[in-house]
Amino acid sequence: MVGHLRSVTDLVADSLLEAYTRPAAEGEHIGSYELPSTTDIANLVEECRALLFPGYAGPTVGRMSPSELRDLVRERLDRLRSGLRRQVFRGLHHKRQQRQGTAEMDCPECSHQAEHIADRFIEQLPALRKAALRDVHAAFESDPAATGLDEILFCYPGTYAISVYRIAHALLQLGAELIPRIMTELAKRRTGIDIHPGAEIGEAFFIDHGTGVVIGQTARIGDRVRLYQGVTLGALSIPQGQERPAAGQRRHPTIEDDVVIYANATILGGDTVIGKGAVVGGNSWVTASVPAGGRVSGSATRTRPTEA
Repeated sequence: MVGHLRSVTDLVADSLLEAYTRPAAEGEHIGSYELPSTTDIANLVEECRALLFPGYAGPTVGRMSPSELRDLVRERLDRLRSGLRRQVFRGLHHKRQQRQGTAEMDCPECSHQAEHIADRFIEQLPALRKAALRDVHAAFESDPAATGLDEILFCYPGTYAISVYRIAHALLQLGAELIPRIMTELAKRRTGIDIHPGAEIGEAFFIDHGTGVVIGQTARIGDRVRLYQGVTLGALSIPQGQERPAAGQRRHPTIEDDVVIYANATILGGDTVIGKGAVVGGNSWVTASVPAGGRVSGSATRTRPTEA
């Protein structure tokens, strides 16, 4: 029996190895340059959140003198900068090799760019902390069930997902490739909230409950917007055989300031604008713009017959 099992293992191993090594093999990366590490990127997210919300994220921070606390912050910044530079380099390098169709082990230009991105990101941390705290306060002001900011920081999946989005979006804006997308995907695995790092989201953003929320790459969201679970800010489907949209083309809706979108509402299309102060009711299907202060409930006008 043992010999038979080994024989089966050998056959399968040979078959897999043949698939890995055949010309133009896909879905493998063996014996080449290093790819980004999802484990290391997850650790970087927590390092960053520990700097945004010390004590509530990352290792517990006990009683410290001001000098000890400064040393801890500097240590965390150095660790974050070093790890971020490494992972950003791997993302840039990998994408460059894909575009060029090569597998070079080094790239001085990518190394220089990664160092620049890591430094500029570190400089943005005080501003990121202010933005993240505005989101925390928005959650407290919007949810009467919240007993305090501590409960929100410990327990609210929406606040967690938004904080990771803020980190990832800043990196994407600085020119990082692949790493921001991995960060928001890791947040989705933990919370069920899928926010593309390319989306543009204003201040004091709140997602209540959160599971099933999807915010697409070219979505634009204003200030003080509230979403509930199951909301989709998505794109209309591309008819089969039609070319992919050009990079940067608007495909997802615009949500203006002070909008509230209730559970399981679906809003689609790059030309769809939900005006300032509008309310979109639960289970609504919206593919046409809604004026400022408008109300939508149950269903909405369809702008074309082939909607997603």
